[in-house]
Amino acid sequence: SPVPEDAPAGTVVALLKVRDRDSGENGQVSCELWGEAPLSIVASSGGSYKVVTSSALDREQAAEHRVTVVASDRGRPALSSRAALVLEVSDVNDN
Repeated sequence: SPVPEDAPAGTVVALLKVRDRDSGENGQVSCELWGEAPLSIVASSGGSYKVVTSSALDREQAAEHRVTVVASDRGRPALSSRAALVLEVSDVNDN
């Protein structure tokens, strides 16, 4: 669902759960965001992550933001998985 453009920085826009059934380093996973957007990813407990706004949103500049979430394990060779994330920004009356 769309996030209003007046949402404060730190607003949670997505919750993610990642897991790798391997053991040891092969089972340790980290996530990052690829792309240009006012978003950041924050690790929680048990393989959970939150995608939060890192700055103010402005619908007049961008009505949506597209990023890629990349989850990688620490195995050798490292394996990864990607998923697209689209954040729609809803308009707030600026008058």
